[in-house]
Parts: sequence; structure tokens; C-alpha cells
Amino acid sequence: MTKVWNKSDWRSKPRVQMPDYLDHDALGAVEAQLAKYPPLVFAGEARKLKRQLALATEGRAFVLQGGDCAESFAEFSADNIRDTFRLMLQMAVVLTFAAKVPVIKVGRMAGQFGKPRSSPTEVIGGVELPSYRGDIINGFEFTPEARIPDPARMLQAYTQAAASLNLLRAFSTGGFADIHRVHAWTLGFAEHDKAERYREVSNRISDALDFMNAAGVTSENTPELATVDFYTSHEALLLEYEQALCRIDSTTDLPIAGSGHMIWIGDRTRQPDGAHVEFCRGVQNPVGLKCGPSLKADELKVLIDTLNPENEPGRLTLITRFGAEKVADHLPKLVQAVREMGAKVVWVCDPMHGNTIKATSGYKTRPFDLVLQEVRGFFAVHRAEGSIPGGVHFEMTGKDVTECTGGVRAVTDEDLSSRYHTACDPRLNASQSLELAFLVAEELMARRSGDH
Repeated sequence: MTKVWNKSDWRSKPRVQMPDYLDHDALGAVEAQLAKYPPLVFAGEARKLKRQLALATEGRAFVLQGGDCAESFAEFSADNIRDTFRLMLQMAVVLTFAAKVPVIKVGRMAGQFGKPRSSPTEVIGGVELPSYRGDIINGFEFTPEARIPDPARMLQAYTQAAASLNLLRAFSTGGFADIHRVHAWTLGFAEHDKAERYREVSNRISDALDFMNAAGVTSENTPELATVDFYTSHEALLLEYEQALCRIDSTTDLPIAGSGHMIWIGDRTRQPDGAHVEFCRGVQNPVGLKCGPSLKADELKVLIDTLNPENEPGRLTLITRFGAEKVADHLPKLVQAVREMGAKVVWVCDPMHGNTIKATSGYKTRPFDLVLQEVRGFFAVHRAEGSIPGGVHFEMTGKDVTECTGGVRAVTDEDLSSRYHTACDPRLNASQSLELAFLVAEELMARRSGDH
């Protein structure tokens, strides 16, 4: 690193999107307690993820990042973790077949408890209260008491993250992730009346697995078919929590964020001289940077120099989030800026955050067609610029929710109220997520075959 760094240096920088705790003694006690706890992830795991992401910078791997908009204490259950994990495995099998490269599986899980908000307060029925900022900070209930930032929530977030990671590690290595089992789940989706276009790819995957079995390549003699690497990620929003879980890696003597394998900086917190960039620049983990329409090319260059001064492959992932109508205007300028620098980055498309609308029913939603349009625009720009589309980033759940409209099992505006469970932003349900994986697969196969 070019400048000396200490994990508490962010405290002297301008801070945004973070709570002002009223009880400083209670906050200090929680931070001291967290600092004694074991890290949630380990340095060797983060280094392995960085090596895999380095392959994605060259097109030799593809990133699938997905999970909850904001994890909830109330919704926490083994079933929810299992269902989202299973869905990501199904999506990854489809994408692996299409891209013919490894798919790096990164969950928005075991740490995605904080949410930046567009306004510090919200008004309901003429009553104005502080905004809900995620369960790690305050409560969702619309009461003055619930909306007071409570540092003790960090301890509950840590406990939930630890339990989630424990289960994810078991699922990753205990046979649940066997590729034959995963593909069998996907076949059910492809049998749907309106999913006929996805049936061919699904059947081709079946044929490939049958061939491997016949050739003696089975889960019993090839452990890679029955286990997966699965990583966790979240927005490093609450820096008191992040600092408390920062550790020195005993093998390299370098600082590591112990809260998750990959952390990212949000579009609202990416000020080059701000607290969030200052903290993230010093840890050795892979770091993501959300890039929205307001990000200028020169600003991106400064951020790249700050966050990855040694141009280490796999260190920095640029997660673009423009909105379907704005991709063609904004992404080419950023791609050109990266090329001018010779920067080694992973380009990932987040087609969720720029495509949020209010439905006629009053619910916040994301139309499936707009999400797909942004993904296709992302691939089109990289095709035109000669750069590498490295991955996709979805807010999604394995549950059968009705939060985003559209898809083969069409969710309408009128359906939104039936199973609208999110605490913050609308998520793709299992069917919509898997359909999107098939549609991204079409883009990958076209890119590989040079059809365009």
C-alpha cells in the first residue's frame, strides 16, 4: 500500500449513511466485545476468492453474486438460507455450462444487515421518524423507540452471521451441493409451460452429466462435483462493526476484514476522501465498488488508484448500477477510463438498483423486463468496447415472494401484495432468478460463439 493505514483512520474522515449512537459508553462496550470475538471469515478464504476473481478479470471465470437486499433478524431461518443457497447453485450450473468457465458464487449473506437510505427520515400518516437503516442499526417497526440506533444489534448480527456461515459451510461440503442433485431441481423449472426456450439448455446439461457418468466421472470419485466454494459479501456500511472485526492475518501480517470474504462500497458512500473508502482501502479482502450514473470517469480513476494502487488482479470489482435506460450512456465512459489506466478490474452488472419503480398498487417493485434489459445492455457495451463482462449481481431470494413483476410465472402489479416480504428493496423470487440465469446464459453462449 502506498500510505500507512490504521483500521481506525476512517474516524477522522467525513462519514455518511451511518447512525449517530446516543449512548457512547454502550457503543464502546459493544465494539470491545466484538473485537474479542473470532473473525467470521478467514484470511486464506479471502485470498482464495481474490485469486478466483483475478481469473474473472481475464474472462476465465464468471461471478454470480446474489442474496437478500437486507438480511432480517425476524426472517432468519435455516430454510431461508438453504433455499437461497440452492437457488444460487442452480443458477451457477446453468451459467457454468453456458460460459464454459468456473462460476464464482458470492452470497449477499451473513453480513448484509445495513442499508443506506435516500432520506434520513420517513413520514407515515403525518408522523416523521428516522429511517429504518437495517436490523444491525435499528428496528423496522414504525415507532420512536424502534428507530433509535442500538449498538447491541451488532452482537445479534454477528451471532446470526456466524450461524449462517456455519450452515453454508456444511451445505457446501456435505453433499447438498452435488451437481446431479442441483440440476435435478432445475429440470422442474424447465418443464413449466412457458419455459420451453430454456428446456434445450437444460436437456443439454443433462446429456453432459450423463456422458460424464458413463465415462466414470462421478461424484464419488470426483469431489469437485459434490462440493463448492461459496463466499459471503456485504456492503461495509457500519464501520464500527467492520473495524471491530478487522484482524491481522497471521501469515502475512496484513489487515483483513473478518466480517465477510468480500466487502463493497455503496454508490452513496464512495467519496474518495470519505470514511468508507478510507477503511476499505486498507484491508486485503476483495473490494467491490458500486458505480451509479453520477460517477464520472475522473472520479473512478481516483477511486481505482486509492483502492487498488498496486493494480492487483482480483482486488477490485466494479459493480455497475445505472438503470436499463442509462447503461449505453454511462458504462462506455467508465470502461474507456479503466482501459486508459490499464486497470485490472472485474466488471459486474447489478441490474436491480437502477430499475426500481412504484407500481400502480403503491408497492415498490422492479419489472423483470427492465432487469433483463440492463443485463443485455451491459453485455452489449462490453462487446462494443472489447472489454470483458465479468459477472452479475442480483437481489434475490429462494422464497416464492411477489416483489418483482414479470417472468414466466408472471407476477402482476395486483399480485405484489400477496407475498411482499422484503424489509427494504424488492427481490427476484426463485423462478425469476433461475429464468434470468438462463437468459444470461444465452448472452454468454452468444459471446463465446461470436454470434454478435
